[in-house]
Amino acid sequence: MPDRNKPVLDPKNDLRNLPLALRSAYLALHRRTDAVLSPLGLTADQFVLMLALTEDETLTQKELADRISSDPSTIRAMLVLLEKKGMIIRRQHPKDLRAKAVSLSAAGRKKAKQAWSVSQPIRNQMNRSLQREQASMLIECLNTLANSLGVASQQTSNCEVAQRPITQD
Repeated sequence: MPDRNKPVLDPKNDLRNLPLALRSAYLALHRRTDAVLSPLGLTADQFVLMLALTEDETLTQKELADRISSDPSTIRAMLVLLEKKGMIIRRQHPKDLRAKAVSLSAAGRKKAKQAWSVSQPIRNQMNRSLQREQASMLIECLNTLANSLGVASQQTSNCEVAQRPITQD
């Protein structure tokens, strides 16, 4: 039973809610995308990987992991599945014999286009939910958070919330 003498925290202004809010938004996006892509035989994570390969013709597995902020073992598992489905091609890297060069197959490019098309309503909804300035600030803030959590040196940003210290306990 809740303690009635304990002050109730404001869920909108208590910065301790930031991790939960980030997780909630990520999971909502991930679940919606998985549901939309399921009829195509793809997951949200596979779609992100395929999009990275549409931006560059060929990447190494390490470059893919870095590009989509994933770990190499997860990337390898996705690549094995996508290769079995004929969506990607893995070859020996021409300059680094230890690395594999990964690219989309013709079928993979077609599937990526289909996936982009069927997932457009999700992006439209996200774009309608925020004003352009809010979306730009959110992207900047999320990049700042990712950099600060993933890199030893703190990156600076114009994001007010990310720079404000958490003083509440």
